Amino acid sequence: MKINNKNITGRAITYGFLFILTLYLFSCGNSEQIGKENDVDKKPVSSSGNIEKKSSGVQISEISQKSIGLKLVNADFRPMEKVLQINGIVKAEPNKIADITSRIDGRIERIYVNLGDKVEKGQKLVSILPRQIGTPPLVSIKTPLKGIVVERNVLLGGTVETNKTLFKIADLSGVIVEGELYERDVTKVKLGQNARIKLDAYPNKVFNGKVTFVASILDPIKRSLHLWVSVENNEGLLKPQLFANVTLILDQSDEVITVPVEAIIEDGVEKFVFVKNGNLFTRQDVLTGASDDRFTEIIDGLYPGDEVVTDGNRQIYTKWLFSR
Repeated sequence: MKINNKNITGRAITYGFLFILTLYLFSCGNSEQIGKENDVDKKPVSSSGNIEKKSSGVQISEISQKSIGLKLVNADFRPMEKVLQINGIVKAEPNKIADITSRIDGRIERIYVNLGDKVEKGQKLVSILPRQIGTPPLVSIKTPLKGIVVERNVLLGGTVETNKTLFKIADLSGVIVEGELYERDVTKVKLGQNARIKLDAYPNKVFNGKVTFVASILDPIKRSLHLWVSVENNEGLLKPQLFANVTLILDQSDEVITVPVEAIIEDGVEKFVFVKNGNLFTRQDVLTGASDDRFTEIIDGLYPGDEVVTDGNRQIYTKWLFSR
């Protein structure tokens, strides 16, 4: 039997091509399947599912977390507040200040208190020898209220005149924060409204107060009304003349998903937070809504219960940038 070599060669080439094509199609099918399996793990961390969780993150050890002062807060449903923010100055309450004077002329014989001393109502402040012929008895001057000696204008052996202020005593257990309410906001504020006070001196502390006075007459030049917010000051932290930021609570809305305002990082038009999962911190883009002085509404990007970084998020962002 005569064998045709040309036919054998042609068949071999054909079978080889079919074998390679089969391997290629099999490989593509497996790659697609693997891709689908990987996609199962990519779950959105979102209130509406429109923004997906970014895969990039950084590992932060527990020791490093402590060193940067890491703090976490859960994204959660909270009522949003409508607020008005104004500036103010801490002052003593006008009805809790006393100017101490003498009804007689004379000479200072004894001084019982120093500047900054705490005094009780009825406590002796100074003894005066009246300016009379003979040896008149010493006259003691007492404080009419409990408080702190915030001003002292006497020296031992010094003279006393009836129109001279010897001491100023202020009860600072409660103070006011005085601010100005502009004309456009006059109808928004009323007596008894709650307020939050923050001071540059204590950036991590919030003081609660209430509106206790709104002036009846508008300042014709500034077009504003004087406003007082009364605040308890049992710890003595609120000192007269300290600058204050006042947040007046005007209204409250329904509960929405929120995070603290300090958790949000802005980079150009992008807004994002870092979400904790074990020691992995993942950057998560968010779509925000309304904000007050404490919280920002999250329209999309997070689920309730997600742990987001507040303190330490800037340090994590820096490490995230260098890890890209």
